[in-house]
Amino acid sequence: MTAIIVLILRVFLALALYIFLGWAVFTIWRELRAQSVLVSTQRIPPIMISWVNPNGETINQQFSTPEVIIGRDPTCELAVSDEMVSARHARLSYHSNQWWAEDLQSTNGTFLNDERVYTATVLIDGDELHCGMLYFQIKFSGRPSETA
Repeated sequence: MTAIIVLILRVFLALALYIFLGWAVFTIWRELRAQSVLVSTQRIPPIMISWVNPNGETINQQFSTPEVIIGRDPTCELAVSDEMVSARHARLSYHSNQWWAEDLQSTNGTFLNDERVYTATVLIDGDELHCGMLYFQIKFSGRPSETA
């Protein structure tokens, strides 16, 4: 009699364990699916970069890609012709729902609002990025800056 009760308890416990594991896997799957839908519909906000080229012209460029590389290299998204700017000088990247600026080990450094950038730093609307002899005005509204 005792053996039958122990067997029934073991079967019930195993069944409860499998139900719990099935519920946990289903919950994780549902959360991952909801997160993937959120990520797939998430839009990268455009970033407007205004700067004055060596000819004195104000240039406004808008980017909607998750990463913008600033440098002299023609393959950079924002290619400039200043000799004080490294080939791949700085990176602007969008992640964690924010735009970030980081120096790519450039020779002359990258400055954000006159402070040297050593690690990835969050950008806010109206920030001024200094690479070499060029100043870049950062805007998120999509409208060109009047102060660049």
